[in-house]
Amino acid sequence: MEAEAVPSTSGVSSGSEQPGAAETPGRLLIFNTLVDKFLEGLVDAGSYQRFARCYKKFYKLQPELTRGIYDQFVAQLHSSIKAEIQEIKEEGNLEALLDSLDKMEKEATTETEIPW
Repeated sequence: MEAEAVPSTSGVSSGSEQPGAAETPGRLLIFNTLVDKFLEGLVDAGSYQRFARCYKKFYKLQPELTRGIYDQFVAQLHSSIKAEIQEIKEEGNLEALLDSLDKMEKEATTETEIPW
């Protein structure tokens, strides 16, 4: 699965925007960024050194092959997790729901009167 570029969620506006015009990032963008950070943390936690320690005898015999297996494992794990999350997003119509929440929040901030 192709990796998606995720724009920055820092909230820092560029010099061309008007003051006060900076918008908070949408929930879908935050969700995607969270997933990407989770995957980075997962790969960091499962470092090559840890992998090599688990398969110490094999690593001592064939360190290059061990590295290749680790790289394939991490790539497959990453793509599998991304595919699962994409499937969950599609099954639950998550993108539309998060966009709807963003729209409701934006509308609620413009209203001054409580509807009930």
